[in-house]
Formats: sequence, C-alpha cells, structure tokens
Amino acid sequence: MTRTVWDSSVGKKTVMAVSGLIMLLYLVVHMIGNLKIFFGAGEFNHYAHWLRTLGEPFLHYEWALWIIRVVLVVAVVAHATAAYQLSRRDIRARPSKYVHRKPRSSYATRTMRWGGIILGLFIVWHVLDLTTGTVHPDGFQAGHPYQNVIDTFSTWYGDVIYIVAMLALGLHIRHGFWSAAQTLGAGSRTRDRALKTIANVLALLLTAGFIAVPVGVMTGVVS
Repeated sequence: MTRTVWDSSVGKKTVMAVSGLIMLLYLVVHMIGNLKIFFGAGEFNHYAHWLRTLGEPFLHYEWALWIIRVVLVVAVVAHATAAYQLSRRDIRARPSKYVHRKPRSSYATRTMRWGGIILGLFIVWHVLDLTTGTVHPDGFQAGHPYQNVIDTFSTWYGDVIYIVAMLALGLHIRHGFWSAAQTLGAGSRTRDRALKTIANVLALLLTAGFIAVPVGVMTGVVS
C-alpha cells in the first residue's frame, strides 16, 4: 500500500507537501531563535544551551535536539527525492518542447528547481560552518554560538552565501506553501487569494527575519 502511494504522482506531491510544511514550521521557530542575537551574547548563548537541555530530565542531554535533527533530515531527503522523481517523470512525459509557448509562470515557479538545489547546497555549508565548524572562519568555538555567528558574517562570502540562500528560500516558500495547500486539499476558489496572501507574508517575514542577522553584523548592530 505504502509503495503504491509513493509510486503515484499524487503520493509524491503529498510527501512533498507534508515534508515542506514540517520544514516550514522549523524555519519559523529557527528564525525566532536567531533573532535573539539582537539581545546580546548572553541571551543568544543561553538559548543555544537551552536547545540542548530541552526535555530534561525526561530526555537526556541533546536527545531532543537530535530527534529534531533526524526529523528534519528525513523531511529534507523525502522532499528532495520526491521533487527529483516528479521532475524526471515530468520530463519523460514531454520529451520535446511545446509547439506553442505556455503562459508565463511566476518567477518563483520557474526557479523552484534551481532554488531547491541552492538551498540543498546551503544546508550542507551551514551545517559545516556553524554546527561542525569544519569550514568556519577564525576558529570554531564550541559552546559559543554568538561569536561563531559574528565570525561567519564578518566575512564577505559568508554574507553573500547566506543572503542569496535566504532569497531563494523566500521564493521557494512563496510558491511551495500555496502548492502544498492545493495538494492537501485546502485550496478552493474562495480561499486561494487568502492562501496566496499567507504564502507571500510568510515568505517575506522569513526572508527578512533571517537576513536581518547578517545585516545586523555588517552594520555593527550585532558585534
């Protein structure tokens, strides 16, 4: 039964929708947490420590954080796999170009695939930079996330990578949220306008919220 659902285009779109909403929920929480950096090193570092003690004493140290990480990895892999397979299926269904040009779609729609690739590469860089410290500039300091963020956004390439990725994220959310709503049956003629408005607002708030951090470091507001 599960295999049959996965093999269908509707099943893959449903997997994309559900995994996308899981990631969206995480992004909202993550953005709110990131903005704590504007309240100083003490509060930001305390928040990072709290994430590792979340669920104690019922859960051991960092267990909740690892559960969140596993759920996110599963969601990202499922989302990317479904997107790739749907893309390949779409290409096979129309191997030759359309004779008549299709109506022009939105910029977000036309860049969903490239946006997904950009975000996938960004996730790898982001983890290697601020989680493992593998590519972190100026020496990674475990347990000092505030200083690590300052180090990253004190480099021009750290700012460029992050801001480009967040712009791609905004476009991805703008189209993806509305698409997920249609897939899960929430869309209708009367609700479409509201859903598109929610998608636009979410995309704008998340993009602005995430970009505020490197901009804060660049302008000296966060130092």
